[in-house]
Amino acid sequence: MDSNLRIVLVGTQHPGNIGSAARAMKTMGLSRLVLVAPLRFPHAEADALAAGAQDVLAAAEIHDSLADAIADCRLVIATTARQRTVPMPDLSARAAAQQLCEASAQGQVALVFGRERTGLENEELRRCHAAVTLPAHPDYSSLNVAAAVQILAYELRLARLAVADTGDASAPQDPELHPAEHRELEAFFAHLSAYLAEIDFHKGHSPEIVEQRLRRLFMRAQPAPRELRILRGILSDSQRLLRGIPPRCR
Repeated sequence: MDSNLRIVLVGTQHPGNIGSAARAMKTMGLSRLVLVAPLRFPHAEADALAAGAQDVLAAAEIHDSLADAIADCRLVIATTARQRTVPMPDLSARAAAQQLCEASAQGQVALVFGRERTGLENEELRRCHAAVTLPAHPDYSSLNVAAAVQILAYELRLARLAVADTGDASAPQDPELHPAEHRELEAFFAHLSAYLAEIDFHKGHSPEIVEQRLRRLFMRAQPAPRELRILRGILSDSQRLLRGIPPRCR
């Protein structure tokens, strides 16, 4: 289960924050660090602030985009400030940790942290199933990214210890019910967007709001791969009929 849980840092500017995050992870038994387009890494400052967690840094994966970093994940939770324009479910740190722990029994999951000054971009948030916001004091709510990693890593530790005590990960027994991977969802969203354009569903209006709401609907539902294949089959047969091509036999 531990290998199924990754901490993702997006666009980290200060290498010291990467090292401090690695240290925070290791103190709570986490080892899989994924970096998306870090400004400076590897770096001596990251090594210095890792303080014994250099093995976490050495094994860190680096990707050019968040989409690549979470392509095989079945659940992705973002950490954000409350001021955002992308509507998504809000979770407490404890609830987020519990969901991640439970879902990690079914496959890969990710907890995503954004840039030091600007956080995650809207396009990155749209790729996440839910968001967790730490209730910092409103007079001074600025929280260092490594400190945020430490808080969430602690909650993940508690959730994992609870599972170890009870022996219950609350995972579906049938693998067919496991949620689809992120790459499968994105392929479906691209197909759905193309279909809506083909039938002129938006009637010349911007598709952004409607497609964003449909994205949230399907991400809440967490369809299984077989369910996505059925939905895509419906779209494909409808497109063939629109083009005057007989649908495929099944």
